[in-house]
Amino acid sequence: MKRIKALFIIVAMAALPSYSAIPATKAEKEKMDKFVSELISRMTLDEKIGQLNLPPGEDIQTGDAIRSNLGSLVASGKAGGTFNVKGASKVLELQKLAVEKTRLGIPLLIGMDVVHGYETVFPIPFALSASWDIPAIENSARIAAKEASAAGINWTFSPMVDISREPRWGRMAEGAGEDPYLGSRIAEAMVRGYQGDRLKGNDEIMACVKHFALYGAPDAGRDYNTVDMSRVRMYNDYLAPYKAASDAGAGSFMSSFNLVDYVPATANKWLLTDLLRDQWGFKGFVVTDYGSINEMKSHGMGDSPENSVRTLKAGTDMDMSSDAFISNLADAVGKGIVSEAEIDKALRRVLEAKYMLGLFDNPYKYNDIGREKSDIYSEANRKAARDLAAETFVLLRNEGKILPIEKKGKIALIGPLANTSANMCGTWSVAADFPKYKTLLQGFRDAVGDKAEIRYAKGSNVYSDKDIEAAGSVFGRDIRDPRSEEELLDEAVAVAKEADVIVAAMGETSESTGEAACRTDLTIPDTQRRLLEALIATGKPLVLINFSGRPTVMTWESENIPAIMNVWFAGSEGADAIADVVFGEKNPSGKLTATMPRNVGQIPIHYNHMRTGRPATSESFQKFRSNYIDSGITPLYPFGFGLSYTDFTYGKIELDSDRLSSGGEINASVTVTNSGDRTGDEIVQFYISDPAASLARPVKELKYFERISLKPGESRKITFPITAENLKFYNSDLEFVAEPGLFRVMAGPDSERLSSAEFTLVE
Repeated sequence: MKRIKALFIIVAMAALPSYSAIPATKAEKEKMDKFVSELISRMTLDEKIGQLNLPPGEDIQTGDAIRSNLGSLVASGKAGGTFNVKGASKVLELQKLAVEKTRLGIPLLIGMDVVHGYETVFPIPFALSASWDIPAIENSARIAAKEASAAGINWTFSPMVDISREPRWGRMAEGAGEDPYLGSRIAEAMVRGYQGDRLKGNDEIMACVKHFALYGAPDAGRDYNTVDMSRVRMYNDYLAPYKAASDAGAGSFMSSFNLVDYVPATANKWLLTDLLRDQWGFKGFVVTDYGSINEMKSHGMGDSPENSVRTLKAGTDMDMSSDAFISNLADAVGKGIVSEAEIDKALRRVLEAKYMLGLFDNPYKYNDIGREKSDIYSEANRKAARDLAAETFVLLRNEGKILPIEKKGKIALIGPLANTSANMCGTWSVAADFPKYKTLLQGFRDAVGDKAEIRYAKGSNVYSDKDIEAAGSVFGRDIRDPRSEEELLDEAVAVAKEADVIVAAMGETSESTGEAACRTDLTIPDTQRRLLEALIATGKPLVLINFSGRPTVMTWESENIPAIMNVWFAGSEGADAIADVVFGEKNPSGKLTATMPRNVGQIPIHYNHMRTGRPATSESFQKFRSNYIDSGITPLYPFGFGLSYTDFTYGKIELDSDRLSSGGEINASVTVTNSGDRTGDEIVQFYISDPAASLARPVKELKYFERISLKPGESRKITFPITAENLKFYNSDLEFVAEPGLFRVMAGPDSERLSSAEFTLVE
């Protein structure tokens, strides 16, 4: 009888007007409003509050979901969704509990941190940004959505769009670097990739933009720490990617852990209501980050009942893992502190998300068990990940053209990251299946076959200090070797001396970056440095393959090692992708999306910095100038930098007019020629400077770029169409304006090697 009753409820609900996609017309919006309003009218207060609760997933066993704590919450109507449950059959069981065991049969949101892929893991987001390949990045999100949805997931906590100029902060690995323009284009692409055609298909999932807002600028580079900045800096430097994601139609946002104007973002009405909803017109729902309502007490903001009320009234709709709403809101309504209408406002937005996902039409839309076998980690998906990974690698040095390496002779592959598959994917690869993936050693041996001999030695641990190494080796990524440093080093030197060329695989472990993985020292760890010194002493040609999730300090390496390539954390197909580039099957084309400092003392260092009244005119120390006694002020490698196995020559920038009207357009063009002997991809960058504005403006700002491919000897003219929109900024009244006057447009291969031309914006 219970099943018959549940099926009747489903049929009755399906008979109401409904539509399985984000409404595109007024009529579709009215149908959704009617459906949701009728559903809300049938709900009790406890059922309403239950929909605002998002408990974490558990390692439930198939066939036993109901006996888990999570299953009990779902069956009793005390969960609007859950997250990070892996396995289509487990998700199906939970969805059945919600649909068939509760009074109204309201289906669940099933979330997961599908940050850069599901089982086909793409490079970490910071690495993806280094490709500057917007269509490929969008496709990576499309593939991630297809795979995750095949496992029952309908909601991803991605994209992370936080701008960061703080490489000590581990979560820089999850974002797109330091630039708001590039970050905005990537944010849009990720939302499009996840959500597809308005969420109509069963392989399209809802995006959740995070972390709103300003999370990438913590004091001291320490995670969860205070963020404090002016509104002008917020609007001009940090907020653009969030707005771009909202404008692209993202279905949900996640609030951040940090303070904004001394108020936790979770309960910040100006941020969540005045800005996000009223100014930007965001129509989706807002979920907290993990446990953040309860963390407000640590910020000195009172107790859980008080903070639950603050959070709801500020504009938060769903509580992740604090149990705060479900524990406190009913009592707050009874005391008249919160009205049921305020509950309904949050509830409506959560139910609308489920409606747009098509879950009321078909609660089991994402529960086709057969898709899990056919759509996940397919050959096509793996090829896309491998191809994109190769585009993300940034060649920093290649003196003597050591790279690419010929597939011949004896090649020594040495280093603590050379033979670990668990450290290839990078942070936030929660659905990864590490035993499926190759180590770099396997990738190299497969690449050379019988043409060359790959000899391996670990050479060192990641750190001399086992406790520090353990902190960066969580989640099953421990690779520490019990042998002494001397034993490891002697073995490596012996292998290196017999080789024709040495490839050193070194740097950070994957969990040395990401959440709660901040560092004060960004140089290569001690024992790895000693290994590099010993390898240099052999006199053999040496290539450093540097693994990292952030800009690291590579000053010593750049002075002593002839060939350096940053490979970041390249995903499940990273080993083959690195081999493709090292052995010349593919040409490196990645470019930095965050400035690499000479030392930690230069941080924050970013290309789009403000001018100073006393600029330094030399790298040497100058008294009463803006510089350092003990270091130069220029970066080691600038934003936008990256070498190739070929050479590109840039002509002078040209303008078709030196006067731009407020409603018109002029064109800035530059001709790029492949002057080398290999086909290669180049990322052509255009910047604009506003030297005379009502507010001080950055020295330059990225405004346009194109990724192009050129054959040897081929030339192409790249044109940037400039309108007044490209010149706008937020003034002191936070008005988005383009002010008449002189502007400078620049073009080149990175943010420093630029030619320029001037034009005037006229009324």
